[in-house]
Amino acid sequence: MTARGFDRLNAEIIACGRCPRLRAYCEQVGREKRKAFQDWTYWARPVPNFGDPRARLLIVGLAPAAHGANRTGRMFTGDRSGEWLFRALHKAGFANQPQATDRDDGLKLHDCAITALCHCAPPDNKPTIQEIANCRPWLEQTFELLPAKVIVALGQMAWQAVIVESRRREWLVGKAPKFGHGARVELAGGRTLLGSYHPSQQNTFTGKLTEQMFDAVFAAAKEILPREA
Repeated sequence: MTARGFDRLNAEIIACGRCPRLRAYCEQVGREKRKAFQDWTYWARPVPNFGDPRARLLIVGLAPAAHGANRTGRMFTGDRSGEWLFRALHKAGFANQPQATDRDDGLKLHDCAITALCHCAPPDNKPTIQEIANCRPWLEQTFELLPAKVIVALGQMAWQAVIVESRRREWLVGKAPKFGHGARVELAGGRTLLGSYHPSQQNTFTGKLTEQMFDAVFAAAKEILPREA
């Protein structure tokens, strides 16, 4: 039932048309393309969740990149952020390989799934507040379907969204915990929220996020999960 529900949710995400601005932008990028990807047929639609439908580790990002997931049709696939993420997941044992180039590259996640606040690529990587709200039901349903015990929020916006969802589900009460790299919050039901800087080029090129820092987040996730096995 979990796998069927996961596939059904993904089909609904792909068919979503709640944000005309984002749909138009994704399609425009897919038509105009980047010179390096002229031979590609861009996905240019909402990007579904990716990973294990029985995952206990859930990673929450911001949105697909215009020439990354909007091109390949798979979360964090085909851009520099994905290179960082899948290398780290492979090192921690959550992915069968460190590379992610396209939907047919053989990549599989184990006990891990990836979602985002927005499933369409936004101009300048900046979805509006309304667009994030339009996409929120997909995040809520993802939380409903997956037996997640560890949630990794990539960036402050993802952290805030997980906090909101945790309050809605009564996993968290009291003062909202602050975001920071390596931040850790214990939630009800044996769940844990971990914070990480997003592996964007803005963070990785400047050294704000190093491989060692990023690896430490997923090492912590791996350390937590055996207690729930």
